[in-house]
Amino acid sequence: MLSIKDLHVSYGAIHAIHGVSLEVNDGEIVTLIGANGAGKTTILHTVTGLKIANSGTISYGDLDLRATDASKLIKYGISHVPEGRHIFPDMTVLENLEMGAYSTKKNRRELEKNFTLVFERFPRLKERYKQLAGTLSGGEQQMLAMGRALMADPKILLLDEPSMGLSPILVKEIFSIIRYCHEIGITILLVEQNAKMALGIADRAYVLETGNITISGKAKELLEDDRVRKAYLGQ
Repeated sequence: MLSIKDLHVSYGAIHAIHGVSLEVNDGEIVTLIGANGAGKTTILHTVTGLKIANSGTISYGDLDLRATDASKLIKYGISHVPEGRHIFPDMTVLENLEMGAYSTKKNRRELEKNFTLVFERFPRLKERYKQLAGTLSGGEQQMLAMGRALMADPKILLLDEPSMGLSPILVKEIFSIIRYCHEIGITILLVEQNAKMALGIADRAYVLETGNITISGKAKELLEDDRVRKAYLGQ
């Protein structure tokens, strides 16, 4: 579904991504783990056109994403839940969710179906649908960011550090939502610092270190890899 080949990305004179190649197949959960500053967010930003690559290819099926306007990606089924959530704080929960489907031009029946799906999965959002998003807790804002992405009926969901700053209980809840998204047929590329949780739900994984893929394979195998256990699992 998503193929990145020999990707190079720079910030001025700083070469941040060094020839990264990775794939996400239809129906998979693939996780990208690594330390802060490794380049994980840069890769997601480059996929969704928020950052311009120096060279390399990014393909979504037959679509060349490097030649595609970023504003059109959601129409092709690509939703991005960014690090830091980036909800609209001065809009209500309901309005934030409506924004998730705005550019898809869905009719009222389709919107109602999506609202039902989101509110069933996120009952706290239903309780607070009139509340300003900026007054929600951190966990609720993360749920809103994920719910907003689901309003567009994505085929692939790019999740950037969804558990960041959350309590252990909320982390478990967020990961149960990721499993749910997978169960309803959404392919997922997950960037996550909580390596143990990420590897526990993923099919395959890549380890990114200073802009390079250093280890890749089945997630269960990486859970048992001594290099990964020592560097990312505290073992």
